[in-house]
Amino acid sequence: MRIILLTICLTVFYKNILAQKSDTVLILPELTVIGAKAKSDFHQMPQIAGTNIFAAKKSALILMENVQGNIATNTMRQVMAKVPGINIWESESSGIQINISSRGLSPNRSWEFNVRQNGYDIAADPYGYPEAYYNPQLQSVKRIEVVRGHGSLQYGPQIGGMVNYVLKDGSEFTKSLQMESAVTAGSFGLIDTYAGLGGKKNKFHYYSFFDHRSGSGYRQNNNYALTTGSGSIHYEANNKLTIGTEFTHSKILSQQPGGLTDIQFTTDPTQSFRNRNWLGLTWRMMEVHADLKVNALTKFNFKLFNVSGQRRSVGFIPAGGILIADTINTDLGKFNPRTLDIDYYINTGFEARSITHLSVGKISNTISSGLRIFQGSTSRYRGGVGSNETDADFNPATGSEWHAELNFKSRNAAIFFEDLITLNEKLFVIPGIRMEFLNANASGYNGIQNGNPVPIQDLNRTRKFILSGIGIEYAVTPTTKIYFNSTQSFRPVLFSDLTAAPTTDVIDASMKDAQAVNTDLGYRGNAGDYLIFDISAFRLNYRNRIGTIKQQRTDGSFYNYRTNIGQSISTGIEAFTEVRIARFKSQSGSIGNAKIFVSGNLMDARYGDFKQTSLKNNVLVESNLKNKKIEYAPKQILRTGLSFSLNRITTSIQYSYTSTVYSDANNTITPTANGQNGRIPAYGLLDWSASLNLNQGLSLRAGINNISNEKYFTRRSGGYPGPGLLPGDGRNYFVSLNYRMQ
Repeated sequence: MRIILLTICLTVFYKNILAQKSDTVLILPELTVIGAKAKSDFHQMPQIAGTNIFAAKKSALILMENVQGNIATNTMRQVMAKVPGINIWESESSGIQINISSRGLSPNRSWEFNVRQNGYDIAADPYGYPEAYYNPQLQSVKRIEVVRGHGSLQYGPQIGGMVNYVLKDGSEFTKSLQMESAVTAGSFGLIDTYAGLGGKKNKFHYYSFFDHRSGSGYRQNNNYALTTGSGSIHYEANNKLTIGTEFTHSKILSQQPGGLTDIQFTTDPTQSFRNRNWLGLTWRMMEVHADLKVNALTKFNFKLFNVSGQRRSVGFIPAGGILIADTINTDLGKFNPRTLDIDYYINTGFEARSITHLSVGKISNTISSGLRIFQGSTSRYRGGVGSNETDADFNPATGSEWHAELNFKSRNAAIFFEDLITLNEKLFVIPGIRMEFLNANASGYNGIQNGNPVPIQDLNRTRKFILSGIGIEYAVTPTTKIYFNSTQSFRPVLFSDLTAAPTTDVIDASMKDAQAVNTDLGYRGNAGDYLIFDISAFRLNYRNRIGTIKQQRTDGSFYNYRTNIGQSISTGIEAFTEVRIARFKSQSGSIGNAKIFVSGNLMDARYGDFKQTSLKNNVLVESNLKNKKIEYAPKQILRTGLSFSLNRITTSIQYSYTSTVYSDANNTITPTANGQNGRIPAYGLLDWSASLNLNQGLSLRAGINNISNEKYFTRRSGGYPGPGLLPGDGRNYFVSLNYRMQ
């Protein structure tokens, strides 16, 4: 199948080049332009945008200017309310960490998504440690593009999909110098100050912003401070060539209140028993790009980027979890030393993309192709001895040694082709293929034995493979479409999979990258400007999932064996609809409307054949997770809301419901004493927000989240930032004064 698709893509590509004539008439796919005056926050991605093909893919486009809610703290349940099936972990007030997923995958720092800013990777290392520690301040974001797993052919390693934060760049301004600002205050000591400056003059447009956010958090010992600055400039050399560059710097300091047991949560979810745990993040990103329009039918995009980051954590995290009190050690007369961990990340990448419209006879083709070259480096220091103090001191104690020093390097090269074949004005077929080359190298030591470092296995892995996919889109009416897509995706063997402690773990030398197939069949579209909808059935077959099983050596000792141990399958329905139920008019035209939306999913996510072993009374006991529900995979997610706008006033109310989930693959129901395992109850949250446009570019926004003050939690953590269950925020409010120069 892969070879057939590759042959089709290459044959069509070269035949079209030879057959192309200057007088060729092409049937071009739709190209939707979403203008700055659009009033809705949710749109569907057009068939083509830039050099990317979105036809037949499950996707969404969110215009941040129209989102109602508290974007100052990146409240994702409001931002992504209309993207069906998005599961969100909510466990801290700052909005620093965004944790989203879909289709039974883990929301942990969005690591099942390929997270991008302006089209380039921003995670720690997409191939070895794909956690998105940095996320842009949403007040600086113009739009968010979301593509489910079918984006794997164009964007690379992800099973959940791709999320791209597109920042403001000044192109939306009309003058050479314009400014905007926002000051937000709210519950738990929230103060956010945002200032942006941009403009457009002659062949230049530019934008820069500065944002500082701080607060004390919903819980005790939950202080945080975040400072982010960014700037970009673009130069339109002529009507064919545009070049640009950007730089972003972010620095974060966050106190981690730790987890709770279920009893502690029931008593008071705001309490904390850790006041010495801190997380510090520094992220720097640079990017240069060029857009070249060869002619009316062909354009290119080139992008060179660099990401350097640092993650530092210090805290008291004993093996006994939250049950071990962090109190004065009577022998020392002071607190016990804290554990210190530090990571450094350096990533460099280059991507070249093109799109061209060609034809063979009466069949038109739009071919998107690309090349990617990437290198990532992670240096990890674990188990250092930190200070006995309570402040954010990330310096190791004098004369102390690291328990582990690890280095991981990843190299990647890939090419892809997708061909949007226009068979007629209604029917489109989109075959695609991606060829991947991956190399991973891990070195260093993990553990100290008899005073000596214990080296990890000598690991250098190189593999090549091909991903393929096909999409079909059929226009039932000029504004509604049936779409089908089935695409392979993958998740590389991660850094953590290659660097387990050699004294207790053995790594399978033939361990494979996990792979999956995402399949969607749906119907979407709109009816004028009063109805938009998207309903689809999906199936995610996730194979070669990586895990650990107990094994026994010939000498009778036991060890953990890290290998591919099974699969999982998620099936369900995702649906969204928004209906305008009223429109208000005056003699001068429309002055407002009322809308209602419903977005959600029904899902069954279970393990297939998934081998497990455990040690009981010094004897290995085998079991299988088959038919067990996947952890953190809610059967139902429902978000619904009503919005009303009239003249200068807009107000909305939204309800979000997430059903019960399990926190572990064994589907433990009764919570453990340390709060790290057990069922997570269903919860529902009610939010309200409103905005008022004043005179001369001033506007006022306000809102109340979790109006009913629901006590809830969305995750249990076995380690940092826990251990224990991590509560969501109680009732809170925000007020924001915004200004944009007219």
